[in-house]
Amino acid sequence: MKVHWTGNAEEHLDAIHDYIARNSPEYAKIIVDKLTRRSQQISAFPLSGRIVPEFDVEQIREVLEESYRIIYYIKPDQIDVLAVIHSAMNILKCTKNK
Repeated sequence: MKVHWTGNAEEHLDAIHDYIARNSPEYAKIIVDKLTRRSQQISAFPLSGRIVPEFDVEQIREVLEESYRIIYYIKPDQIDVLAVIHSAMNILKCTKNK
């Protein structure tokens, strides 16, 4: 199944990269590469991620990579990556005014 990274998720990746790159541009690239490569797992096995507990909706799932949550929505024809957030962040605060 095709994985689509939403503008919101791409902004999150950019912010993660920029934050890490302040100390290590090389490590920032490694982390972003790891995060984006998880698309392969999501594409092949959409139900492999757990249901996001804050929403408790079957189609909204997440996979973990390093200390980040990759949150995605399973549609009939594609998967939308909605957000990439640090596991210490509160997803409800991140989505409140969106």
